[in-house]
Amino acid sequence: MLAALRKYPFFVLLMMIGALAMLVPAAHAAKQQDWHIARVFFQYSMLILAFSVLLGTAMMNRTPRNVSRTNLITLILAFALLPAFLALPFAQTLPYLGFKRAYFEMLSCFTTTGATLFDDPFRISESLHLWRGLVGWLGGFFMLVVAVSVLEPLNIGGFEMRATMVAGQGAALRMENTARILRAVRLLLPPYVLFTALLALLLILSGERVFIATIHAMSTLATSAISPVGGIAGGQGGWGGEVLIAVFLLIAVSSRLMTLNLPRALATAPKDPEVQLAMLMILLLPILVFARHWIAALEVSTGSDVAAGFSAYWGALFNTVSYLTTTGFDSSHWQTAQSWSGLRASGILLFGLAVMGGGVATTAGGVKLLRIYALYRHGVRELERLVNPSSVGRSGTSTRRFRRQGAELAWVFLILFLMSITLAALALSLLEIPFENALALSIASLTNTGPIYTALGDPFAHYATLSDTALSILSVAMVLGRVEALAFIALLNPDYWRN
Repeated sequence: MLAALRKYPFFVLLMMIGALAMLVPAAHAAKQQDWHIARVFFQYSMLILAFSVLLGTAMMNRTPRNVSRTNLITLILAFALLPAFLALPFAQTLPYLGFKRAYFEMLSCFTTTGATLFDDPFRISESLHLWRGLVGWLGGFFMLVVAVSVLEPLNIGGFEMRATMVAGQGAALRMENTARILRAVRLLLPPYVLFTALLALLLILSGERVFIATIHAMSTLATSAISPVGGIAGGQGGWGGEVLIAVFLLIAVSSRLMTLNLPRALATAPKDPEVQLAMLMILLLPILVFARHWIAALEVSTGSDVAAGFSAYWGALFNTVSYLTTTGFDSSHWQTAQSWSGLRASGILLFGLAVMGGGVATTAGGVKLLRIYALYRHGVRELERLVNPSSVGRSGTSTRRFRRQGAELAWVFLILFLMSITLAALALSLLEIPFENALALSIASLTNTGPIYTALGDPFAHYATLSDTALSILSVAMVLGRVEALAFIALLNPDYWRN
């Protein structure tokens, strides 16, 4: 049986996994004696599973002529079509929502964006929240597997930056497609599951409900910010829960931290440029927000309140980690941080962090820290040459290559990313959406940080108020942000279509 499954197309296997995952909310609904939801999820699970087996059996003997092209097409189809199957039970249990909006909800979960159409999380049952969290958790793991097994051999998705640091990287990954995917699953599944279970257990010990702790743990590892209570502020974990979530969010800073060999990972982390840049932002930005209380916020009257000062610093620190990893959880002390600093447009800081993004081969989105680091190193070198035009860089060959070719690749991606934001914002503006909201929506979608849309402070800024056309534009932007524009451009390479 397992040998036959290995011959199935990758997309069919994803459909089967999604169908089997539907049994989880079905069992939860049955336990809650919500028989309608349990029946719908169970029936769609069996239907999609049977369809997947038939489709996989019909296609199992087909060998792709171009593996690279097939992998990229499968990646795009997985994000574009798989949420349609995952949305079927969601649309059936919530008929007022409609299939289009149910698709947007599932696509948002699967791409770990976390943009939701439910302004009141208590409008839907816990079983549906469990399904949202599970889809986001599976989407995060799918992105990790795809990064190692598909994007890395093709040197895209941020791996083109690592290739400039180590010549010939990826040559050892040229193996049969199925074997490469299975290797990635065996490598990443144990730490992904263990870290999720560990965080859930620690959140329970901090006073959180078991159900909420499980959803928040899955959302943290997947950086999706999906919550059944509207965010961690609606939970009962308190300070301890926020500290635990912040610590586990750091895994999205570097792919080296997604391992069971934590002593070795922590020993090598200080030398990782992604970790160095992330720590710089995490240490510097909260201090600037905290210090602004005395620098420019003289009208604030809580200057001698030590408790308020500590609360403000923690709120800024947690949100820095959350939005740098493109998660979108807001600390329960973020409002205190805003009042303490006197920043009227504090959302712009969160937008900047989300655009920077997390590490390569993690569940985080954005431009990625390694590209930002390459631009930084290139800028430092150019400043040195302004002072000493005839100077020679003191670094080695690999560092010079990273500083030159790496910076060039980073600039290309940054320009493509900014162009994507511009086009998405213009398309939304044509629908008579205010420009500020359109820009925020485009950044939220392309960085896969859905909750950042509410950072504008507009009480009417919610996805439920958007039209179906606007949601369609955001759906395309979410897929583009998750897959990255370079993958779409790679499909335009004539070499992929000659064979």
